[in-house]
Amino acid sequence: MEKINLDKVNYIQYGNVKGKDIILLHGWGQNIEMMEPLGNPLSCKYHITILDFPGYGKSAEPDEVWTVSDYAELVHELVKKLKIKKPTLIGHSFGGRVAIVYASKYAVDRVVLFGAPCVRTKKGLTLKEKMLKKAKTLPGMGKIAEIAKNYIGSEDYKNASPRMREILVKTVNEDLSDYAKKITAPTLLIWGEMDEAAPLEEAKLLEELLTDGALIVLPGTHYAYLENLNQVINIINNFMEG
Repeated sequence: MEKINLDKVNYIQYGNVKGKDIILLHGWGQNIEMMEPLGNPLSCKYHITILDFPGYGKSAEPDEVWTVSDYAELVHELVKKLKIKKPTLIGHSFGGRVAIVYASKYAVDRVVLFGAPCVRTKKGLTLKEKMLKKAKTLPGMGKIAEIAKNYIGSEDYKNASPRMREILVKTVNEDLSDYAKKITAPTLLIWGEMDEAAPLEEAKLLEELLTDGALIVLPGTHYAYLENLNQVINIINNFMEG
């Protein structure tokens, strides 16, 4: 991994300087703005830190292809720089994956995960994926199949730069089960009932891996934390005080 240059990382801090520290970690392809709806109401009681992950928002793209562990190390470097002791990590999707790895290695007070894919489950290929797989086997079609990814691949893949695409591929293919087993801090899973990016089945498997985990299922999609914002704020406040 390259040496982390925090000068290239954009972050904000605000809220109650006497309150517990909460670090908010956004999902893939997003930025600080996606976590402010959580940070703003929580800032009355807690000290909030939100960062743009490298490659998004106002943070520079990594010079190398990073892993989830590399992003967790970045968060740790920021925690040391800001002299934060045992933060609570709240992560959505990719940010939740980073939180899982971080909490397996470093001291945290609590962890909250929204739709964070962790356990790799076998899924059948979609029609689009079958088409791409078949195209690659035909003479002279490999290059065309690669181009086709830009049109029928996921939105995250299509919108990413070449390096960020490589990082995305590495990320989605990594099973974080062994990291989850090492988390000892209380961990709350808040999941959307209709989450397709991280199906509820995966949340239940993740709950079983955790030493001290609990799952709350809410109506909604992969963005259930925003779709049920007021309820989620109340849940987090109760969790923090408990």
